[in-house]
Amino acid sequence: MELPTTADRVPQHTSDVTNHALRLSTKKDLAYYRDHPQEIDQRLQVLEKEWDIERALEANAASVILAGVGLAVFVSRRFLFVPGIVAGFLLQHALQGWCPPLPLLRRLGFRTEREIDGERQGLKTIRRRTQEGRSDYQPGARSDNTTVPH
Repeated sequence: MELPTTADRVPQHTSDVTNHALRLSTKKDLAYYRDHPQEIDQRLQVLEKEWDIERALEANAASVILAGVGLAVFVSRRFLFVPGIVAGFLLQHALQGWCPPLPLLRRLGFRTEREIDGERQGLKTIRRRTQEGRSDYQPGARSDNTTVPH
């Protein structure tokens, strides 16, 4: 079994429809900020605080593990299966990039760090070109006008 790269494992295990929706949302955001460059600094601050999919999964898993341990202590030891299952899911995610909550969290809009950074870099490019007096930046295009593959 060949393991996917860290950067590619989550998108590889996300449906094409969800990946497309996330990319389209980012492109729409970049188009908006191209027309409203005065708001870019505020958006960059928001992106610095945005939780990526890894953080969301870690917080979700920790919450379920703590709940399972609490139930095992106060209700029945049978609830110890909950932390065991969640630990297995975390291991599966670490190795393969997939676990049961992943599709739901992705549909809710949680992005990878790479996806968030892509928006951040796009915003910085827009800001730089605006400061240079250029307005030719198109989301998803390189400076040589070739399209970035998805």
